Amino acid sequence: MPKRTDIQTVLIIGAGPIIIGQACEFDYSGVQACKALREEGYKVVLINSNPATIMTDPATADVTYIEPITWQTVEKIIAKERPLAQGGFAILPTMGGQTALNCALDLWRHGVLAKYDVELIGATPEAIDKAEDRLKFKDAMTKIGLGSARSGIAHSMEEAWGVQKTVGFPVVIRPSFTLGGTGGGIAYNPEEFETICKRGLEASPTNELLIEESLLGWKEYEMEVVRDKADNCIIVCSIENLDPMGVHTGDSITVAPAQTLTDKEYQILRNASLAVLREIGVDTGGSNVQFSINPKDGRMVVIEMNPRVSRSSALASKATGFPIAKVAAKLAIGYTLDELRNEITGGATPASFEPSIDYVVTKIPRFAFEKFPTADSRLTTQMKSVGEVMAMGRTFQESFQKALRGLEVGVDGMNEKTQDRETLERELGEPGPERIWYVGDAFAAGWTLEEVHQFTRIDPWFLVQIEEIVQIELALEKTSLEAIDADTLRGLKKKGFSDRRLAKLLKTNDQAVRERRIAENIRPVYKRVDTCAAEFATDTAYLYSTYEGHGDGECEAEPTNRKKIMVLGGGPNRIGQGIEFDYCCVHAALAMREDGYETIMVNCNPETVSTDYDTSDRLYFEPLTLEDVLEIVDKEKPLGVIVQYGGQTPLKLALGLEAAGVPIIGTSPDMIDAAEDRERFQQLLHTLGLRQPPNATARAEPEALEKAAALGYPLVVRPSYVLGGRAMEIVHEQRDLERYMREAVKVSHDSPVLLDRFLNDAIECDVDAIRDHTGRVFIGGVMEHIEQAGVHSGDSACSLPPYYLSKATVDELKRQTAAMAEGLNVIGLMNVQFAIQEVDGQDVIYVLEVNPRASRTVPFVSKATGIQLAKVAARCMAGQSLDAQGIGAEVTPPYFSVKEAVFPFVKFPGVDTILGPEMKSTGEVMGVGKTFGEAFVKSQIGAGTKLPTSGKVFLTVKNGDKPRAVDIARQLVAMGFELVATRGTAAAISEAGVAVQTVNKVTEGRPHIVDMIKNKDIALVINTVEERRNAITDSRAIRTSALLARVTTFTTIAGAEAAVEGMKYLDSLGVISVQEMHAQLV
Repeated sequence: MPKRTDIQTVLIIGAGPIIIGQACEFDYSGVQACKALREEGYKVVLINSNPATIMTDPATADVTYIEPITWQTVEKIIAKERPLAQGGFAILPTMGGQTALNCALDLWRHGVLAKYDVELIGATPEAIDKAEDRLKFKDAMTKIGLGSARSGIAHSMEEAWGVQKTVGFPVVIRPSFTLGGTGGGIAYNPEEFETICKRGLEASPTNELLIEESLLGWKEYEMEVVRDKADNCIIVCSIENLDPMGVHTGDSITVAPAQTLTDKEYQILRNASLAVLREIGVDTGGSNVQFSINPKDGRMVVIEMNPRVSRSSALASKATGFPIAKVAAKLAIGYTLDELRNEITGGATPASFEPSIDYVVTKIPRFAFEKFPTADSRLTTQMKSVGEVMAMGRTFQESFQKALRGLEVGVDGMNEKTQDRETLERELGEPGPERIWYVGDAFAAGWTLEEVHQFTRIDPWFLVQIEEIVQIELALEKTSLEAIDADTLRGLKKKGFSDRRLAKLLKTNDQAVRERRIAENIRPVYKRVDTCAAEFATDTAYLYSTYEGHGDGECEAEPTNRKKIMVLGGGPNRIGQGIEFDYCCVHAALAMREDGYETIMVNCNPETVSTDYDTSDRLYFEPLTLEDVLEIVDKEKPLGVIVQYGGQTPLKLALGLEAAGVPIIGTSPDMIDAAEDRERFQQLLHTLGLRQPPNATARAEPEALEKAAALGYPLVVRPSYVLGGRAMEIVHEQRDLERYMREAVKVSHDSPVLLDRFLNDAIECDVDAIRDHTGRVFIGGVMEHIEQAGVHSGDSACSLPPYYLSKATVDELKRQTAAMAEGLNVIGLMNVQFAIQEVDGQDVIYVLEVNPRASRTVPFVSKATGIQLAKVAARCMAGQSLDAQGIGAEVTPPYFSVKEAVFPFVKFPGVDTILGPEMKSTGEVMGVGKTFGEAFVKSQIGAGTKLPTSGKVFLTVKNGDKPRAVDIARQLVAMGFELVATRGTAAAISEAGVAVQTVNKVTEGRPHIVDMIKNKDIALVINTVEERRNAITDSRAIRTSALLARVTTFTTIAGAEAAVEGMKYLDSLGVISVQEMHAQLV
């Protein structure tokens, strides 16, 4: 059936901030959906609170709201947009992950859809409910004769124990309507059962748990299915989890297509997954169905299904070239699969043509446990990874080894970890983030296949593949590069060995391996992803490398003679380098394409918009290593390569690329080094007459202690060349520094440790600027941080324009920024961080650091000011001036925009939530308002922070914060709150004549404050501490128990002040679209 004409406007709900379990894949699906619907002539309205997305660019949808994703906000948007719609108004909730589905169900339950006559398309409320509600889903499976795990539903601890008695231990606990397994887990004994169930009941919005038998060690498969309303169904691809059941699929290594199913078994799963979609009632879009099979007896159970596009569908889209989200959006408005054409084959095949793939895809998750040393790094049913890498090859071994090196965790393949038997038994038996390398170690230590299988339950087929890689490595260690012949070397490259790994095994350097390989003409060929295993020709240049066959006869790259610009992406997401950098890469590609260049994207992250085959002219889905990038450059010969946009990943390659003669455009790698290298940077500031906090550089412990004594404590210490404040700390005394020097040297690769005097109570600022080749500098925006200096800039909330700084100070910040841009000869983007300290009533400005590259604030500033900085800067790098682009005076918006960070603490119970110089946030949201308070409170709601309107507020603050705490206390009492405080803080508050109740600290005996928090007596916690380690540990119990009890906590006085200011606006929040905001800019 052709598209529906009774609908005129479609509202798409986005996924909000990036959190563990819900990352950039929903920006990718949202952008696809917007494109698909606008192509068909519908008006698209979008809501998403995350400014770092391509979907919130003003050009992606017709009307864009960067507002908190709550049903109340969406109702305000519907109330405003519904009367403007000439025809029908619909909501498409299947593109924004769990957030969007839950929001759509809330709108349905609260009667909003009925009130405004709004229809849900893509999935009916009944289908969502049936798929997401554990009990209804189980009943549906029983009805169609599919097994599910033995289980029961509980709404209280009493019911939970009842179910446990029938199921036994170990037992899996899964809360309903949560994302990435949040709140769930596996319990092996009564204590664990009690803890996980209590946590799960809190986490589920419907206070509902599914308690089921454990299927530990069973094999796990997923099917990506698309179904239309004429009941045409296709399987886009099958995915097999290398890790067996017990590890969340988002934390498993996964392989597509499934490798260990016979054709007969595959058909059984295929038929079962179609039956599931029919029963649940998904008839206009994509779904993902997960199965588990007992390898001992073949018993099959259905685990769950997602009636929406998911993390797996982003992977399946990238793995096959079949754009699931785009197709799902068109099915939602009435098309059937046979009416849609497949773009990759140039329309030669319909969308109902099931993709077939003639290669193997491997996805490996990336974790961030180094940021949370106290978190439990064992993998369970609750997702903990923060990013993922995908690789393609002609064999499993090739794609697996390419994925390992694309992870960027300092390995080039199956690098050795340990030979210790006890460690290996633990690491193989209790999966952790590095299990796959320990499997290799076990084989190297002579374990048999049977033993490894016994401990890991990984299918023997995969183990044989890994064992073979390890055996080859052991043999290579006994030989040399000269001793192996060309055929052997070619065979090694076919199995995915990197030059660097071979160099290590053959005790030589990568350069020698590369030269020998080129001399023997052993070069990769590039194959196209074409959805049809080369049955039809394709014009889409979506490529991966492989060492199959000889010479160009096998190569399908077919490079053109056009002018080309190549953009290097950011690789897998991690804390400190996320979607913001992908946003910049996409903008660079779009700008260059608009200017008539052929754009080439190189990246290996399957979640992103940059790896969508139609973002750039040519996409190379390859690891970002020097070896892989040089081979592509050799094939394509671009005019220029952009390395400033993908974060630290491409920057690390800059010097190596330049040495190999690759043309890098924009700021020169030498100048990037001058900004990163402490001693060179100091000379520059000295020449320009700018201030820096007193500092020193040390290469060994004795030198560090001596220089620290001269500078005076407290100090900020960190290694040079890091992103996201990796291994940064504030030290208050010599003891702390000694311990740091012993632990941090691991982080530093032959580069020194940097010591800076810590500026107490300073205000931190960020400035984003662009400079062109004529020397003109354009200041994109000045942001004032809300949390004081000492909190990592990526974790601090910030306000644009600044709300506290004087105009004179802001002008001086701009002048200093321009001077540094000139001094570093920046071409393109640059970010500066300043600290401002008040001395005798005067603002003193210190330069903290300069990054001559795209920073994570670029998307936020672009949304707040209406100027697309990443595009403008890319054009400057390609040689256009700012004047030629029509970039006039700087813009100061008449409204406030606040960016707030979003943290993954719920996933890591027991981790301290205090903020410091090492970055811990995974994502961000933006709030916009006429006043700073309104913008701030919107950013809090968007970040999921629940601000109370009544109840008891608990305060305990360090001495320096007491005067400001008294002021906060006054405002809270005026708003009708009751106050509770520890002795010292209570004394200060009551002296000021404000009523307060005193409570014991944990060390002062019971009942103490943690008891009150656990008993749900406290609605809000304000807790600031001296930065000393022992002070932080003393009050840690307060913060961890507040996290478990879901009580909002502010750990900085500035954050608390902003929140109290914002709480006054809770009743009067409006909504404003990005297009309306930008129209106010003059």
